[in-house]
Amino acid sequence: MSGRAWGVLFVLCGAIFLEGIDVAMLNVALPSIRDDLGMSTGTLQWVMSAYVLGYGGFMLLGGRAADLFGRRQMFVFWLVVFLLFSGLGGLATEGWMLLVARFVTGVAAAFMAPAGLSIITTGFAEGAQRNKALLVYSGTAAGGFSIGLVVGGLLTAISWRWVFFAPVILSAVILLAAVALIPKSERPDRQGQPVDLTGAVTVTGAILLLVFAVERATHVDAVWTIGTVAASLLLFLAFSLVERRSAAPLVRLGLFRHGGLVRANLAALLFSGGFFGFQFIVTLYLQELRGWSTLQTSFAMIVIGIDTVLSPTLTPKLVEKFGNARVMFGGLVLASVAYALMLPLQVDWTYALMFPSLLVLGLAFSLAYGPLTIAGTEGIEEEEQGVAGGLLYTSFQFGAALGLSAAAAVNIAATDGSSPAELLDGYKAALFVPLIAALGATLISTFGLRKPADDVTGAPAPAPAEV
Repeated sequence: MSGRAWGVLFVLCGAIFLEGIDVAMLNVALPSIRDDLGMSTGTLQWVMSAYVLGYGGFMLLGGRAADLFGRRQMFVFWLVVFLLFSGLGGLATEGWMLLVARFVTGVAAAFMAPAGLSIITTGFAEGAQRNKALLVYSGTAAGGFSIGLVVGGLLTAISWRWVFFAPVILSAVILLAAVALIPKSERPDRQGQPVDLTGAVTVTGAILLLVFAVERATHVDAVWTIGTVAASLLLFLAFSLVERRSAAPLVRLGLFRHGGLVRANLAALLFSGGFFGFQFIVTLYLQELRGWSTLQTSFAMIVIGIDTVLSPTLTPKLVEKFGNARVMFGGLVLASVAYALMLPLQVDWTYALMFPSLLVLGLAFSLAYGPLTIAGTEGIEEEEQGVAGGLLYTSFQFGAALGLSAAAAVNIAATDGSSPAELLDGYKAALFVPLIAALGATLISTFGLRKPADDVTGAPAPAPAEV
């Protein structure tokens, strides 16, 4: 790759790192925010849920906007929005102000992420060059989350407001670099491609309702959840009808005839759900049962961040030698092993007994996350790369919400009291959620192993015919 190409990749990696570190730091700061702003525990959850709703709900629309209005334009504009509202979050004096800031920040991330991903997938030739760029990119994303856990603890020790101000400084640097390094491109020709507003409204509403239902599943009656899911499914049905009749659909339904894209999205949803559900339960175990501090827990979990080093160094070599599908399959198998190793958890487990599970999970993440990103965009036409990226990130985001909700629900149902033994019963039952999710993702990925074009050279399969 040329020096300019590396510069562009550096900028995009900075943006995805920013998103990861922003979420991770906020996780650590929540108790301090509650105390300072006088928020109830129920309202506090919405500090995270508001971001998830904005991010997950608008991701698909963000991907299509990148294709229609220009990837660079969307990336830069929404990076400015991200910068402004992150700063406003740090200045919040009331809970509602913080919730609004987090929702808009999530929307900004939803437009930035697919735009950045599609700049890579359209700027680097499909094959080894693009694979290496995507693996570096995905490794940086994971690194942001891992490092954010520790940095968030350190900044919160000063003031929780620095958890919001620090991303402002970082995003300002990234913005200047983006303007200087990302090449300008002509505005896409949208003649005959009107914006599919009806499709945008129906699918965004459907995703918002579904994420909302999952986020609130453990806090409301089952009837309420079922009603919300039903409303979401009706909107999805309306969306599919709209897209079939639209001359310029938001998402061309023929995309879903691309087997690799469908498998990648399903596996990504399950893999993300398992990972976030596992992390949630382990954090509860360490802090509630073992009495570890937030910073101690952060340092304990940071071993998972080994993927930050392995994703851009080891994984590209393995993909080149064995093919993307095989490496992805190996990563998902290792994720299943990592979760299984944690099942015998006991009240008095030492960190040394937990370490193998966390280390194997870090290795699994390095082998699965990047290859899933490659598989979700491989063989897709250039003009639909933004949509493909939006679909993939929607799967990751919804999977995270689903995994957290499922793990929390099982934990609550299996916990009969507050004694150490009773708490442990809840954690051990909930640990089956990530294991089942990982096994499901592994099963789905086995179908990709039979792709004849995905041989040991890592050559991609040809794109399917237009429909």
